[in-house]
Amino acid sequence: MPFARIETWVFDLDETLYPPTTPLFPQIEARMVKWIVRKLDVSVEEADRLRARWWHDHGTTLAGLMREHGEDPGPFLADVHDVDFSVLAPDPGLAAAISALPGRKVIYTNGTAPYARAVLAARGLEGLWDEIHGIEHAGHIPKPERAAYERVFATDGLRPERTAMFEDTPRNLLVPHDMGLATIHVAPRRAPGAHVHHHAPDLTEFLCGIGTAGS
Repeated sequence: MPFARIETWVFDLDETLYPPTTPLFPQIEARMVKWIVRKLDVSVEEADRLRARWWHDHGTTLAGLMREHGEDPGPFLADVHDVDFSVLAPDPGLAAAISALPGRKVIYTNGTAPYARAVLAARGLEGLWDEIHGIEHAGHIPKPERAAYERVFATDGLRPERTAMFEDTPRNLLVPHDMGLATIHVAPRRAPGAHVHHHAPDLTEFLCGIGTAGS
């Protein structure tokens, strides 16, 4: 799909707009494990196993807690996102590359919008975005569930056939592909599958070359 047709650029947040080696998301995972230990009175090992299973089966740990244990999402999300953002460094090159994209720029994350704003501020990427959609805007339904995308995309008003989506998690590109978005996998290695149209091992470099890529 030629990028010349794109009018809306949708970016995931965690490990998409900062390197996957950054010790930020592991902090969230550790806080999730502690929450599960307190909530269910299980060992750390069992809590971590449950966290991983819920992510696999339900899309997020929160979705598993909500569906299997009736968890209230508000306190959980506030707690697990209370992390040290100083591990993030500003990235002027990425900021310039995003700013240069023609059209609207949108964040869509399985985290919360306030958390996204904190990450963007730490990365020097604030002020670039037309909309920031967190999981609360999807009714706490996570990617990769189709209902989540439908709700967020309808709220945003984007046209799928004229939208590109950047994601580090390959399964989160399946529904966007089916809906007609251009899909870009942001990761050191490209995931297999027809649902991945493009691969960006270096997001800044990819964005800088977007005038010719795919056209």
